[in-house]
Amino acid sequence: MYKVIERILNLLAFLLTVGRPVTADEIRHTVQGYDQPSDEAFRRTFERDKDLLRSLGVPLQTTPTDIWEVELGYVVRSDEYVLEDPGLTDEERKALMIAAETVRFGGESTSLAAIFKLGGAVGSMDASPVSADLGYDLRTLGDVFGAVDGRSHIRFAYRSKPRRVAPYGLVHRFGRWYVVGPETRDLETPKVFRVDRMTELEVEAEEGSFTRPADFDPEAVLAALTVPRPEHVATVRFDSDVAAVAVNRWRDAAVVSRDESGVTVEAPYDDAASVITWVLGFAHRAEILSPEVLRDAMRAHLETVA
Repeated sequence: MYKVIERILNLLAFLLTVGRPVTADEIRHTVQGYDQPSDEAFRRTFERDKDLLRSLGVPLQTTPTDIWEVELGYVVRSDEYVLEDPGLTDEERKALMIAAETVRFGGESTSLAAIFKLGGAVGSMDASPVSADLGYDLRTLGDVFGAVDGRSHIRFAYRSKPRRVAPYGLVHRFGRWYVVGPETRDLETPKVFRVDRMTELEVEAEEGSFTRPADFDPEAVLAALTVPRPEHVATVRFDSDVAAVAVNRWRDAAVVSRDESGVTVEAPYDDAASVITWVLGFAHRAEILSPEVLRDAMRAHLETVA
């Protein structure tokens, strides 16, 4: 996903600054990220990117490149792609700033450029914000997600052995990420690989190099194969206004009690950091009740950002 986002932003920046219609061939040889090995691979990638831009509301148009109308090109006119001033108050801009500083993915800060374009925020925070890390290493997850989306094989070392896998799916369970799919030497047998144990990851350039079965369910495969239920269980209390969302975000969470003020949830886990991330996403509306070692880990984390 990281590469997809980077390529889309490169394409949009190019179309906004070039000031004229440009052909697909020019885009292929100018915009970073379109170095696919074949014409067909480029065509599939470019078609997906065009659809994505249009679905995001970008006014991507097809128009002749010259007065003879022999060749068509693509253009995004800057006057049609301007954000109207939403008229935010000082308090609203400050709330957006705090939200942007709080939420993180893979430990990386969110860019605040959009907030500054809206006029910035009045005042400043006196301390580093409490942050929620929304997942494992951003670049690795992004590369794997891009391979799943583009149907590209991946190579990596796993338990000291080289692997070449068709990644049918990427699943999060018990606080860990798993790649689900067969190795190319045995396409009939899907396997499960923990992302944090994969090293020397390489995504092959060719897209569309495998076909995922239409009825393939990576979560069902993960549950049926090699992921035992963890020995650790966290007990967490959530306020009623966030309870439904909180339970939804932890796939194996179970409500053990409920009253007007909120719910108490038991969540099996392997990775304490993932539980802390989950709870931090709800700020003061959530509290870890047990085990004590997890409460201590939460306190230690809060002390590092205070």
